[in-house]
Amino acid sequence: MRKSGSASFPALVQEFFTEYMTNQRALSPRTVASYRDSFALLLAFAEARLGKPPTTLQLADLDHRLIAEFLDHLEQERGNCVRSRNIRLAAIRSFLRFAARRDVTCIHLVEQALAVPMKRYERPMLGYLTREQMLAIIDVPATSWLGQRDRLLLAMLYNTGARVSEIVGIRVNDVVLGESSCVHLHGKGRKQRSVPLWKTTAREVRAWLRTNGEPSADAPLLPTRDGRHMTRANVAQRLHLAARDAMARGTDLQLDAVSPHAVRHSTAMHLLQSGVDIGVIALWLGHESPVTTHAYVEANLTMKEQALAKLEPPQFGRKRYRPPDALLRFLQDL
Repeated sequence: MRKSGSASFPALVQEFFTEYMTNQRALSPRTVASYRDSFALLLAFAEARLGKPPTTLQLADLDHRLIAEFLDHLEQERGNCVRSRNIRLAAIRSFLRFAARRDVTCIHLVEQALAVPMKRYERPMLGYLTREQMLAIIDVPATSWLGQRDRLLLAMLYNTGARVSEIVGIRVNDVVLGESSCVHLHGKGRKQRSVPLWKTTAREVRAWLRTNGEPSADAPLLPTRDGRHMTRANVAQRLHLAARDAMARGTDLQLDAVSPHAVRHSTAMHLLQSGVDIGVIALWLGHESPVTTHAYVEANLTMKEQALAKLEPPQFGRKRYRPPDALLRFLQDL
C-alpha cells in the first residue's frame, strides 16, 4: 500500500488489468474483456465530458458525480438495461477498491465514489420451452455435414444446459465416451465441471467423430467449415434455423422466445419438473450460488399458480361454527 509517490491514473489502470486482474486474481478472459469494455466506455465519456484525453486523466476526475452521470448516459443515451448498467458499475468499483489499496491518500475520494448505488430492478420471468418444443428443434434433418453438426450442437445444448461459451469451447478430448459418457465443460472463472450425456447424445457424438475421420484431440468438437470454433452468433443463427424448421413442421413456437439461454433455462426447468434435486441442478448448470438456481423453483411455482388461476374454483357453502358451550362461545366471539 502506497502512502506517497502516487501512481498516475493511466499507470493504475494498466496495473489493474495486467497485474491485479490477470496475475493476482487470474480472472477469465471473458471477465477481463467485460471490464475492458466498461473502461473504454467510461474513458470515452470522461473525455467528452471533461475535455481531457484518457492519458491526462487523474483519479480525482472519477468522482461520484462523473460516475453517476456516466451511468445515466448508459441508460438514457445508449439504451442499456439496468443489469448492464450495474455490470459497468461493478467494474468501476473493483478498480476503485484496487486504487485505494495502492494509494491511501485517495481513500476519501474512493469512498464517495463507491457510494454510488447499484440500481434495483425486477428480474423477468425465466423464459423456457416445453420438452416437446425442444425435441422438435433438435430433430433437424442430418442429411448433410452441417445438418449433422447442428443436430449434435442442439442435443449438447439441451443435454448439458451449458452456456454458449462453454458449448463452443468443447474440444474432442473433453468428451468421454463409454458406459457412462460425459463432457467436461470449461465454465465461468476457469471452473470445470463434468455433465453426463444421454445415450442418444453419445451416439450422435460417435457418429459425428466417424464422419470427420476421428479429428485430433484438441480440435473443436463443433467446428465451422474451416475448422475453427463456432461463435455465439453462429450458435444463435443455427438454433433459429432449427426453430424455423420445427415451426414449418407444425410445432407451435415463438421465434423470439428461442435463444441459447432459453435452451439452458429449459434444461433446468425440465430437470426440476422431473424431480431432480435443486442442488444437483445447480451443479449441472455450474451455478456458484444456489440462490441463482432457486429462480427456477420460483418460476415453476409461478407457472403452477397461473395454471390454477385458469381453473374455476369450487364454491363451498360456509356456515359459521358455533360452539355448543356458552364459555366456548364467549371465547370464540372475543
